[in-house]
Amino acid sequence: MRGDSRIPEEWEELGGRVRAARSVVLEGLGVRGGLALRQPGVEVGVEREEALRCLGSAHRGVQEALGLGGRGMCLAEQVHGAEVAVVSEGGMSGGVDGLVSGEPGVCLGIYVADCCAVYLVDVRRRVIGLVHSGAKGTRLGVVPAALAVMERDFGCVGSDVVAVLSPCIRPPRYEVDFAAEIRAQCAGRGVRQVHDSGACTGSDLERYYSYRMEKGRTGRMLALLGLR
Repeated sequence: MRGDSRIPEEWEELGGRVRAARSVVLEGLGVRGGLALRQPGVEVGVEREEALRCLGSAHRGVQEALGLGGRGMCLAEQVHGAEVAVVSEGGMSGGVDGLVSGEPGVCLGIYVADCCAVYLVDVRRRVIGLVHSGAKGTRLGVVPAALAVMERDFGCVGSDVVAVLSPCIRPPRYEVDFAAEIRAQCAGRGVRQVHDSGACTGSDLERYYSYRMEKGRTGRMLALLGLR
């Protein structure tokens, strides 16, 4: 269950007082994106809201470490649905699992602990999206919905979009390979560049939180994305 101790090469683990990984692919696109990892010494064997409160200071440190400090944080309520919001300022977007923005002053945030955070970037139009897609959200098509919003509201074209999948739970630790379905959904919307490291959150509890393996009483990784 401890898994491979090496972080996938698509992600660069940062040094410092908080544990975080920067996406090498996203950095290469000229945007800032990464993932807050398991934070040593933080008690998370509690209910979700209490775990998030305990992780708050570390997550703010990760935002700073990724070069996204000082920006309004936009968070999705995350209801395991397929609704997507276009955001231009910090705050909580109720009833949605996806966020899209073209504003350089905001930081998009999604919590995950086995579900996949899907980073979407249209470099040509300077538009970004961040989507929470687990088994249910993937079945409902939340990632294609986000791509459709990017097309409708910003004129994005699938062939100009790059998608990056965060570590998430996968077989044999989970019965559904929803990461494979996300990749297929992206391709179905014309996205040609889809990057997936294949890392499984359920197989490396020293680095990631896993809702399934820790029976629901665990912390959350925080996926972050912002324009430079």
